[in-house]
Amino acid sequence: MSFFSNFSSDHCPGTITGNPLNGLCEKVCIQAEKIFDAGIIQTRLENYSVALENPVPSNPTYPLTFISARSLSSEGTVTDLSVERQAENQCARVQATITIPIEIVYMDANGVEGKATSSIVLNEDVLMFVPPASVIPFSVTATASCVAPEGTFHTDTGTFTVSACITCILKVSMQVELLVPSYGYCAIPPAQEFSHEVCSGFFELPLYPQGKSCCKK
Repeated sequence: MSFFSNFSSDHCPGTITGNPLNGLCEKVCIQAEKIFDAGIIQTRLENYSVALENPVPSNPTYPLTFISARSLSSEGTVTDLSVERQAENQCARVQATITIPIEIVYMDANGVEGKATSSIVLNEDVLMFVPPASVIPFSVTATASCVAPEGTFHTDTGTFTVSACITCILKVSMQVELLVPSYGYCAIPPAQEFSHEVCSGFFELPLYPQGKSCCKK
């Protein structure tokens, strides 16, 4: 069993049935990341030049043939951050440079597949809500995903020119202690082991076909 395997218990996460106040037993302080604002940025870059770093295997034979490129992780690095509060509202002008690490897969002139790392850099200028000044500072982070289905190699510079599709989520967040209502500790059910039971489907068939008999009216 597991939470997902329809384990029925008042102390397991799942759909609330009945009065949601039933079972509440305490107020709990939890440490969590509070998201004050978030915004998604989706863009397509054309003819973006990327240099090859840390090729594997090293010293590939030129020219290279582009196969694919995609982001290495879901985290973008935020640098050159500037937050300018707007006097007329609660928003602020947030300017930042977001660096997205990518991996490029290619084929060299000898037919050997290789890969190398590189990065794509975005310069963003957006309006976002930022919380008032406090002892605990807020932070601006980026979650990013990138895929480049097309690319052209330039032998003279040793670089690729790619077309990239990018989705980036900017978040204004802070580590806080939140007071939340609680039903107590979770009851953890035992995990169900996976097994190849070849007869299970056959044994579950009814002995005779189900439904109305053609002789009955």
